[in-house]
Amino acid sequence: MWLVVFLVSVLIWAGGVLFWYLFWKPSPFTVKSVRPAGPLELDQRKRDKVLKQGFTKEKIPQNLDAIIIGSGIGGMTAAATMAKSGKRVLVLEQHDVAGGCCHTFTEKGFEFDVGLHYFGQLHENGLLKVAMDQITEGQLDFVELPQHFDSIVIDDGGKRRDYSILSGRTEMEHNLKKFFPEDVKAVEEFFKLMKVTARRINFLAILKLIPQWFALFLLKSGIADFCSSIFRLSGSNATEMNNRLTSNKDLHLIFSYFFYGVPPKDSSFMINALMLHHFKRGAYYPKGGASEIPFHITKVIQKYGGSVLVRAPVSRILVDTKGAAYGVTVKKGDDHVEIRAPVIISNCGIFNTFQKLLPPEIQVKPEIQSRLDMMRPGKASFLLFSGFDATQEELDIVPTTLWLFKSNDMDAMMDEFFSMSKDEAPENVPMILITFPSAKDPTSQIRHPGKSCMTILTMVNYEWFEEWKDTRVRKRGDDYFNYKMRFANYLFDWACKHFPKLRDKLVFQEAATPLTNMHYLSCNRGAIYSADHNLRRFYAEAMARNRCDTPVKNLYLSGQDIFSCGIAGALHGGLLCASTVLNYPVYIDLLFIKKKLKWKKAKEAAKLAKQKQKQQ
Repeated sequence: MWLVVFLVSVLIWAGGVLFWYLFWKPSPFTVKSVRPAGPLELDQRKRDKVLKQGFTKEKIPQNLDAIIIGSGIGGMTAAATMAKSGKRVLVLEQHDVAGGCCHTFTEKGFEFDVGLHYFGQLHENGLLKVAMDQITEGQLDFVELPQHFDSIVIDDGGKRRDYSILSGRTEMEHNLKKFFPEDVKAVEEFFKLMKVTARRINFLAILKLIPQWFALFLLKSGIADFCSSIFRLSGSNATEMNNRLTSNKDLHLIFSYFFYGVPPKDSSFMINALMLHHFKRGAYYPKGGASEIPFHITKVIQKYGGSVLVRAPVSRILVDTKGAAYGVTVKKGDDHVEIRAPVIISNCGIFNTFQKLLPPEIQVKPEIQSRLDMMRPGKASFLLFSGFDATQEELDIVPTTLWLFKSNDMDAMMDEFFSMSKDEAPENVPMILITFPSAKDPTSQIRHPGKSCMTILTMVNYEWFEEWKDTRVRKRGDDYFNYKMRFANYLFDWACKHFPKLRDKLVFQEAATPLTNMHYLSCNRGAIYSADHNLRRFYAEAMARNRCDTPVKNLYLSGQDIFSCGIAGALHGGLLCASTVLNYPVYIDLLFIKKKLKWKKAKEAAKLAKQKQKQQ
């Protein structure tokens, strides 16, 4: 009986969507809007005109349909999608350059990305590739990284083990089987589960788009679980699942090596599996660097009458007496400029939005607190940026990303580190990521000849840096500088053990602490991955309740807090937000375009085959 009700409901919903698509849809995406990528813009002044448009009253577009707070990839995706749907949008960014975690900065001739290390799922006609092409209209070009895209090094007490992670439909799995011949069944089972999560993750996205009462009905009635195991996998503890598969601790770590501040015992098996699957069809990096992403999305927004303005810190979301958002105020010197629009989208995180930007009387409402209670603040990040006067060949550096661990027990390792005192922590960092953006980008030596750069990332407690939170950037004092350099020196020394030629060629170094992330990126407590990705957040019911619409009418959320962390997760947060605001699932357009492109490719292949037969 329940199954009949479910099928009838789905058919009615699908029929309505199909009717809308065929006869009445506000389609933002089309195949024709994608053009061949143009030449790389190397003139920095021209780039700055796009990425560094300073806020003034005169630059505010008239008759706005939506204001987006924050120019991270989630906000920019929502803005571009809405702009292409005929909406006039304004993106407001508090920093002096657009892009959020996709922006880059240049110091002493070295260019560093701050949040993008590589992409996955950008293979031809993949859904993410189709989406990226639509919001940039085909102007973003990517280079595919070597098949050996990641290296995992476990060095506990001198017993070093190196594992290469390969991309490829079959190569990723086969490679792990070679490393673990006694755990072939465990690897096979993991990849089966990974396949299920990848194929059915769209079900969890649908929960956020259908009416909430209907989503909760499907979950509580058991119909959802009957239809797919993804609803159970999303709330499955990663450590418990890994233990069921194998007792091999090294393999446990490989199944969960993408660290984002949450130990496997507190994280979702589904999310960890999706992160590895993300690179199964290849790893990619944007030609020209990470800033190419906001550069081309901004141009699309401008093309359709919108604007992206920087140095525009939003100080308040305006809410009327009926509890509806109707605008924002932007701090401009000593003034607060009021800007009105019928839709407000916040891409600056749920904690910043609800705890800082809403009026105090709205913040304390039970429905707001209920949404906040679903989340907890994420772990902070510490990044070390290093510049070298040498080429990739001279330094023997590689485009492969290195993940270094002091132990194969991530749960114990992370618990021990995060429980340390402030003074103990700097010389006891247990895990780091090392990436060389200059080695990933083939245009780097054209844009910055003779120079190379390295970024090291690790996770830290915000509390270790909290005593300096009220000091000004670059004027935090000697104690702060000396403390952060203890971390920096330890991380750099660790990197030099793997790349010994780095030390003699180092000419620039800058460390970004949680306070740095708060200042430039407005990250709550310095967490660049935004809200914590703990297991509770990914229970199916929590996923259904954590939606883009909010208890404040006309106020919507976008970005990493909607679905998951990372550039791809934030981008999908933007698509979900645009779907909610437009009251139309834009994924339908993306899927139709994907199908059209596949049909076109198949026809071209068939035509080519016929021509070859004739020639023979």
